[in-house]
Amino acid sequence: MQLFRSARWLLMTLLLSLVPASSYAGVFISVGFAPPVLPVYEQPPCPEPGWMWTPGYWAYGPEGYYWVPGAWVPAPYEGALWTPGYWGYETNLYVWHPGYWGRHVGYYGGVNYGFGYMGIGFVGGLWRGHDFVYNTAVVHVNNVYVHNTYIDRTIVEHNTIVNERHVAFSGGPGGIRHEPLPEERMAVHEQHMAPTSFQSQHANSAMSDHGSYFRNNGGHPQNLAVERPAMHDDHMGPAGGMRPMSPNTYHDNHDNHGGFNPSNQPAAQYHGAPQNQGHPTPQYQMQHNNNESHPAPQNQPHNEGHPQGHPEHEHHDHGNGR
Repeated sequence: MQLFRSARWLLMTLLLSLVPASSYAGVFISVGFAPPVLPVYEQPPCPEPGWMWTPGYWAYGPEGYYWVPGAWVPAPYEGALWTPGYWGYETNLYVWHPGYWGRHVGYYGGVNYGFGYMGIGFVGGLWRGHDFVYNTAVVHVNNVYVHNTYIDRTIVEHNTIVNERHVAFSGGPGGIRHEPLPEERMAVHEQHMAPTSFQSQHANSAMSDHGSYFRNNGGHPQNLAVERPAMHDDHMGPAGGMRPMSPNTYHDNHDNHGGFNPSNQPAAQYHGAPQNQGHPTPQYQMQHNNNESHPAPQNQPHNEGHPQGHPEHEHHDHGNGR
């Protein structure tokens, strides 16, 4: 049975690799129990100008939840910003909303991933002309290679959603409560691009690593963050002088929303494929954006906080920024 399930995951991965980036719509996953809490870790320094931080997250694979390490990746084109994926609670299920590249950072459930992704937008840096400039109030850089930096703690404080329990999902019992802001709604309708090959191979490597699964690490993965993903040698970001990729149209169909059930029993549905009656099997559905706005997350009594401006509650210098 395990061999059969692994073969299905491999087949789906191969099929997805054949989908053109211009028509990529992501794989939407729903799970019957919440993802584990976000682990606390240190960010490796940015190794190259024009590289962007993509925060670590819990994905769902053939053995349950597994950790995809945070990583610096080349920006696919000048002006590109990464909107992280997030788990959202919806009708007793936790649904994964894939991340994407765009000119502006969209809604990611208010989940505070740290290192600039404090729950609202991205405050770890900005594009100034052809160069990306890093806000070292919340991100680390290698000063030998990266010289475009500044420090702005005020913007960090104004865009931080307190998440002291490091909750990894939006909405539902114990989840983050943050309704999309107007600018986050607008970003949904802009031109988007799918995760790059660097990101896809990085995620696939984590999925194939048994040590990355919660059932094996108890929520404490050994490999929490890396400086560079796999196959980084033959590509540089726009600031590195190589031709950037063109942004293809990719729209994320955010239906919306994502506590943690310690059970190791798989309970995922990847919408569209038939369920295995004996063992619930992940099911997939390719969906294109219908240009609908994000529904607001359900308001629950267990609120992880609101945007606030009290730096004493947050770590803005290093660590994970949460």
